[in-house]
Amino acid sequence: MSGGLIEIVSGGPGWTVQDAGRIGHRHAGIAQAGCLVPPLACAANALAGNPPEAACLEWRGLGAVLQVVCGPVRVAVAGERSAAVSRGGGTLRPMPRWCSATLAEGDRLHLGVPASGCAYVALGGGVQVPRVLGSRSTHVRTRLGGLEGRMLQPGDRLPCNRRPPGPAGERRAQGPYPLPAGPIRVRWGPQDDHFTGPVRTQFLATDWWVTPEQDRMGMRLAGPPLAHIRAAAADIVSDGVVPGAVQVPANGLPIVLLADGQTVGGYPKIATVIRADLPRLALALPGSTLRFEAVDAATARQALLHAEAQGRAWVAALAPCQPVGWLDDAALYAENLVSGVLRAEP
Repeated sequence: MSGGLIEIVSGGPGWTVQDAGRIGHRHAGIAQAGCLVPPLACAANALAGNPPEAACLEWRGLGAVLQVVCGPVRVAVAGERSAAVSRGGGTLRPMPRWCSATLAEGDRLHLGVPASGCAYVALGGGVQVPRVLGSRSTHVRTRLGGLEGRMLQPGDRLPCNRRPPGPAGERRAQGPYPLPAGPIRVRWGPQDDHFTGPVRTQFLATDWWVTPEQDRMGMRLAGPPLAHIRAAAADIVSDGVVPGAVQVPANGLPIVLLADGQTVGGYPKIATVIRADLPRLALALPGSTLRFEAVDAATARQALLHAEAQGRAWVAALAPCQPVGWLDDAALYAENLVSGVLRAEP
């Protein structure tokens, strides 16, 4: 049943509509965009009963309050966050982690700053903004997709689908969505020959500091500068770049491209982050450190297959749960509420 509608009551900066991204248009200079942490977006969609490619809300930076204008609407949140639900303007009830909740008209979802730096809110049926070049993803720099190609702001209304009212149908996970640990894995190149062997070793041996200079386009790292084989090697004829490309400009400090990264670049790329580890970059908060590890193509492929298998297993293990703010009838009737019989006198 269609006709659901969610309004942004407060917050907004750092919030965008994202899906799997605008695939197949890089040759025309159009960035991929899409979710920075696809596994978490897919987890939120699974909890809400959506297909993994459904458009959802990416939530970075400030928190927000969302209200159901036309409902009911099923919502689900994925990521390290604080969330609470107020039904009909009543008392705030904490929303348990890794579960869904169906909200009626007038209900509000209150969300704090995501502790992991990036989190996702799925709406029942997905966010139904128009597709642009096959995707609903927002790319702010080119004002493509999403809602008018921009970040969300108070007063914005987002169409979605209604969900049947009542307590049935909510789902929960047994635990957090699994993400890899350890160093960020990379494949060398394509311009690793612009650096000597000792410099490549330095790249892997350094604990790189994540600077505050980061957004959906990429992140800058701080540490001991990486020297090019010669000054002229710091520039190349612009060629294609992809999310995960580790560019090294003349100052020797790496810049790692993310989902909104441009399609061509003129800095040599010492390495490229493998696809399985790209989501972890978006969760690297300013002030944290990260280290890189070089792997071969077979290892990169196996890492992706393993991550996909873990995701399928996590979704398969989802179980029913009691909605926020509803009485648990089964638990209530299981209790011995009356310990004796009272005689009523006429």
